[in-house]
Amino acid sequence: MEFHNMKRKHLLLIGFFATLMIATSCTGGFKSTYVWTPSSQPTPPAPDYANPDHWAALPTKKDLADSVPTQSGGFNNQDQAGFDIFFIHPTSYLQQTELSTGWNANMDDAAINRKTDEGSIKYQASVFNQAGKIYAPRYRQASIRAYFTSDTIQKKRALDLAYQDVKTAFDYYMSNWNHGRPIIIASHSQGTTHAIRLLQEYFDHDDAAAEKLVAAYLVGMPVWDTMFVYLRPCGDADDTRCYTTWRTYAKGYYPKNYVRPNTEAVCTNPLTWKTDDTYAPRSSNQGSILKNFNKVYPNVCDAQVADGVVRISRPHFPGSILYRLKNYHIVDYNLFYMSIRENSVLRTRMFRDARSKE
Repeated sequence: MEFHNMKRKHLLLIGFFATLMIATSCTGGFKSTYVWTPSSQPTPPAPDYANPDHWAALPTKKDLADSVPTQSGGFNNQDQAGFDIFFIHPTSYLQQTELSTGWNANMDDAAINRKTDEGSIKYQASVFNQAGKIYAPRYRQASIRAYFTSDTIQKKRALDLAYQDVKTAFDYYMSNWNHGRPIIIASHSQGTTHAIRLLQEYFDHDDAAAEKLVAAYLVGMPVWDTMFVYLRPCGDADDTRCYTTWRTYAKGYYPKNYVRPNTEAVCTNPLTWKTDDTYAPRSSNQGSILKNFNKVYPNVCDAQVADGVVRISRPHFPGSILYRLKNYHIVDYNLFYMSIRENSVLRTRMFRDARSKE
């Protein structure tokens, strides 16, 4: 009986990580294995950001970014929040569908949108709903293949088109909904590819726009300090007008072609919120969210910055002894869910207090 229970837990865990791979991006070292032949499909229709359906999350509609784990002790504060979250989701266009066969996804593709909502919006964007109002645009995201193709021209075209949608969404949000509120920019994987460009264009200046940035959470992609002129890495948990960034690997694991400048990337420890190599034991990890969104698992993993990434020991959760994952890209948010949630609230409070003294 014990063996069968262990086997069942193992299968559940495989299902959990498989679900997350489908629902979130695989651009951190996981290669898609399906056979994909880009079609000559015309560019999918452009989004209309006046249409709520072209947003995965808005504070004015019911969506999965409203979710709060029942064991977290937190609450959804979007109705009252004086801060905004602009969240850019990762890749959920992992295979061709009837509507999406080219390099970029169709905005009205229900299957891809469902993966986005049930994956990154629920398990990632929701982490910020106590800190601010969440705005998460859908966009004509580049296919996962854009990250692995040798066709650099098509790759650039696909990512540029996706970014143009993100930029258009941000412009619409600023013109119609922001009303002067301070902003957190948050992202994962492909979303971070676009968030970096958004920060460079709108916030990396010594002007009033930069003064509105509470912080940026640039997760799942390498970020170098040379990417920005004025923006700097956050130095501590309560630092503001700065950015945090991390990718999560097992201790001792190096993916293929992991060489400089990857090892020189900026990296934040999401348990200490510092960029140094101070070790944070698993006892300092207040809670991770796995497949059961409502169950918070404390002390799942430790964290230490090394080689431009966050290194962790094997996570501790029911059945984890059977799991051998080395690249934790798909759970960059999940492993540190409660830490991120509490940190985003802290940074908004510190930002508000600092403004009141100016």
